[in-house]
Amino acid sequence: MIVAYFWRIKPSAVVFAFVAMALDRFVLRSSSNVGFFKSLGTGKGETFTPMDANILRWGLIAEVKDIDTFDSSFVIKQWRKNSVSEFRAIIEPISAHGKWSKQELFVARVKNWDGKVIAITRARIAWRHIFRFWRAVPPVTASLKSAPGLIAAIGIGEAPIGLQGTFSIWESPEALRDFAYRGAAHNAAIEATKKYKWYSEELFSHFAVREMRGSINN
Repeated sequence: MIVAYFWRIKPSAVVFAFVAMALDRFVLRSSSNVGFFKSLGTGKGETFTPMDANILRWGLIAEVKDIDTFDSSFVIKQWRKNSVSEFRAIIEPISAHGKWSKQELFVARVKNWDGKVIAITRARIAWRHIFRFWRAVPPVTASLKSAPGLIAAIGIGEAPIGLQGTFSIWESPEALRDFAYRGAAHNAAIEATKKYKWYSEELFSHFAVREMRGSINN
């Protein structure tokens, strides 16, 4: 099972967050309960530049064997202790195309899903195209924010520059498909991606929401 967390931390916990981003990986790698995981910074998801960053909201996505054990683990307890709000979603893969850190992840397990879905996109942007990418982003993010059926969306990243993505929640798979394949701005970005090849690695995935609590906007 995949679990995604996002925490809004206390202003006094910013140093904790940066330290945890560096050290959590060692604890998680040593856990027999945890497979793939990524600690994430977040942003408004509007420009994907460093100015977009939100140093009061941080996230974690992990594949775990036992949700309850992970939810009461040291890592989660420490983030919770230093936070004012928490979002948690338990999700199962519907489809995934591409790689994350050279790994093919999120093997599809769900078919014929008509409930809420979460989309996770992630890209490693080639440095020679970073400014072109930044110029292309605003029309797409504007259309995303106004897309019918969107519940919430934020930017995510493993680093302030070059490793960018989105985490979005949708009312239904149909709403997500309409944005992905019928939105003019998004289609223009897809064509530009093919033309300029600005990603050296990319992942597009969406998931069935089995359980969700809290809000990524809080």
